[in-house]
Amino acid sequence: MTTPGWAQLRQQIRTLESQTESHFHTLSQYTSSSNLSEKPSPEEESTQSELVDLFSKRENLIAQLSRLLDSESALSTSALKQNNLIRHRELLTDHRSELRRLKSQIAEQRSRQHLLSNVRQDIADSRSAEEQEAEYMLQERNHLDHSHSVIDSVISQAYQINENFGIQRDTLASVNRRITLAASQLPGVNDLMSRIGSKKRRDGIILGSFIAFCFVMFLWFS
Repeated sequence: MTTPGWAQLRQQIRTLESQTESHFHTLSQYTSSSNLSEKPSPEEESTQSELVDLFSKRENLIAQLSRLLDSESALSTSALKQNNLIRHRELLTDHRSELRRLKSQIAEQRSRQHLLSNVRQDIADSRSAEEQEAEYMLQERNHLDHSHSVIDSVISQAYQINENFGIQRDTLASVNRRITLAASQLPGVNDLMSRIGSKKRRDGIILGSFIAFCFVMFLWFS
């Protein structure tokens, strides 16, 4: 197998250096992307892996250049070849540093984007919780207003009933006075009217208790 010459090795290295620059251009686009995924995409990982592979190939070719240069006699070794070899080594070192820099920038960009995304989500969740709480409070307020309206209606009816009872009580008192006056003039009627009065008081107490019970049950279940 024929050992590659100096010119052939340098041509291969320059080709790999050109491919490295092209991969750097692809990778640098991720540093300014506004829509990075939470984890590196397959394309991003592939580009980084290919760059590492290119570095390894270039390092191997540079080692071959160095051995080839060492095998030449001191008289035939030119300063230009020495400078070329040094330049290839320096460029490989620079490219490795550039890869580390780009990876760091991409990581920072990804972290920044997802931090902002999390903050926006937290704000959205907070607003949603506040809106739900406000809606709940509004429903409770409407329910309370409705309860107050019903209570006012019940109280109004109670006042009206009480007023009717007052009118009926006055009427009954007037009738009772007349009957008592008439009964005082008739033997045995006094005792009968006393019994009727007691029965009416008992019925009034029962009716009042029933109304109070209904009102309490309404307030309890409303």
